[in-house]
Amino acid sequence: MSDDMHDPFTGLSQAKAPAGNAEAKKRALAAGMAAFEAMQAETAQKSAEATQGNRKGGRLSSIITTLKGNWIMDMRLPIGTAAIALLVLPLGYQLYTSTSMTPSQVNQTASQPPIAFDPPPTTLPVDPTTLSAAQAETEVAAPATQTAPAPADEMRLRELAAEPQFGGELADNMFIAPPPAPTTVMPMGAVARGTVPDYAVAPQAEASGDEFTSFEEQRLKVAASDPVSTFSIDVDTASYSYVRRSLEEGYVPEPDAVRIEELLNYFPYDYALAESATAPFKPTMAVFPTPWNPKTQLLEIGIKGYVPPAGEDKPSNLVFLIDTSGSMDEPDKLPLLQRAFGLLVDQLSANDTVSIITYAGSAGVVLEPTKAIEKAKILSALDQLYAGGSTAGAEGIELAYKLAEQSKVSGGTNRVILATDGDFNVGIDDPEKLEDFIKAKRDSGVTLSVLGFGMGNLDDATMQALAQNGDGNASYISSFREAQKVLVEEVGSTLHMIAKDVKIQVEFNPAVVSEYRLIGYETRALNREDFNNDAVDAGDIGAGHTVTALYEITPVGSGAELVEPLRYGNQQPAVGGAAGEEIAFLKMRYKMPDSDVSQLIEQAVTPSVVYGDISEVSDDARFAAAVAAFGQKLKGSDYVRDMSWADIQALAQSGKGTDESGYRAEFIQLLKTAALLQPDAAGDACTPDSEADGAC
Repeated sequence: MSDDMHDPFTGLSQAKAPAGNAEAKKRALAAGMAAFEAMQAETAQKSAEATQGNRKGGRLSSIITTLKGNWIMDMRLPIGTAAIALLVLPLGYQLYTSTSMTPSQVNQTASQPPIAFDPPPTTLPVDPTTLSAAQAETEVAAPATQTAPAPADEMRLRELAAEPQFGGELADNMFIAPPPAPTTVMPMGAVARGTVPDYAVAPQAEASGDEFTSFEEQRLKVAASDPVSTFSIDVDTASYSYVRRSLEEGYVPEPDAVRIEELLNYFPYDYALAESATAPFKPTMAVFPTPWNPKTQLLEIGIKGYVPPAGEDKPSNLVFLIDTSGSMDEPDKLPLLQRAFGLLVDQLSANDTVSIITYAGSAGVVLEPTKAIEKAKILSALDQLYAGGSTAGAEGIELAYKLAEQSKVSGGTNRVILATDGDFNVGIDDPEKLEDFIKAKRDSGVTLSVLGFGMGNLDDATMQALAQNGDGNASYISSFREAQKVLVEEVGSTLHMIAKDVKIQVEFNPAVVSEYRLIGYETRALNREDFNNDAVDAGDIGAGHTVTALYEITPVGSGAELVEPLRYGNQQPAVGGAAGEEIAFLKMRYKMPDSDVSQLIEQAVTPSVVYGDISEVSDDARFAAAVAAFGQKLKGSDYVRDMSWADIQALAQSGKGTDESGYRAEFIQLLKTAALLQPDAAGDACTPDSEADGAC
């Protein structure tokens, strides 16, 4: 066999080098050349001081002095060292930066001073333009003796960098890279004394660039002084999809991204069916012990929208308004959008019409109103879309509504579906004017829904505002599976409205309920007088939509009251008869899709819907309670501080039910991820018994 088979350098020569990095190559080149120049200077100094091979009559360094001079033997080691440095340093720097833990990667707490190295580090100025955003915010530590390259060295570096193989130029602010600071190697999983482990700090997606409406959590109210709660229903599901994606990618979403009502309403529930289209829903109610506070109770209110018979086929006139700006050029944006709309087109019938408008990039009318039976033509138009350019599209929103009005159908759905990653420069720049424009078009019978795609540029706040003003819904399409849920499985509820301006008002009986709070719906709150005002806009329900609302209530005399009674407060008159036993009174207002006059539904919450144990209620009620606990814990709410992730998971598991769609099983897995990213703090799992034992 050949000796080459055992030669390790042969294997190295056949190895594939990793991809280079331009910035790393420049810094490595600077370091290598600096080492070379330093070695040259040192060798010259030694040659000047040498006692042999330099003076006349001294020992020769070469037998041909006139040709090679006296430097060959003296320079063999420096040249070899410099050559190896030039070859190895780029690869070494790449390996170091990709595998080592640098000081910028270590989470320092306020109580933990940075580790002191020997020699003490000093700070060198770094131009942020040569570093990434994360690097520019950190200080580069170097030994106190580190100096910038001398002018002669810098000139030599620039001459060498000008050669084509080194990129042709040298950055003005390039500096000699300092040697890596010494680090202390610890066993895997070990934590230094007095430090906080990384896994105890939830990584936040703070620099995502996504924007959300800021709001405060619903607070506790006293039934004696403020007995009425009024809000608009919400069927949007964007928040759950966004939260799920954030957790699956290893980040805890910011609190404002977590809207509990959208988490609750993401899941289907088996509520009572409506009897007819004229009475499109009826309430289902239950009262049961609160899983995170046994001294309080949860009041569940659920409704399910009327589902038209399978043979009924109302026509739809749809206009796709698609963002094709440069930021949409990512796999989870325009390509996913095209496949998602392909799913929707496949659900349409011969009675339906489709138009396509784009703004930015490939701007203008891509497809004139076309019957959905021409699926190949519609899909071809979708496939030809491309992302590019700025967002200076023509009057996209006005053009979309113009096409919708041209093909308007009577007795059916006329809707613009805006799909974007968050850039709403659709022709009307002023947000207030845009909302007013959409309101006016809503009153003419053309509604608006919004589909959000991707992360980093998502303007969720505007998405919500436009969908609410357009009598439509907002969804976040995080994956092809989510597109299938929204545009295939729930296409009826997504497109076909059965009731609009749906409002809920609950009046609590202060003789039975001491305190209460609505869980979620912060951005949907209404004034008490808005309930009877038909001019006030509210939420809309699509065919088969389910809506859930949860109140946490404190029974009188339970000992869970957080607000002390007023010394001079007015005493509420006792309510006699059957009304005195009522827990609350529910009112619901809604309008039929083609009417501007509301209708009223009323129903008392009586002891007949009270359950003494949470195990006695339906699977839906237990699962909804678990989702509400999940949302509150993810937001850091004080109300669920004593409920652990394991408790929430057990509760969700008990309410999983048949779960034909698999969404509840997916939620249970999501709970496990959340528990890893945001572990229970000390005392989260405390119970009344453990508190009595002094364990908490």
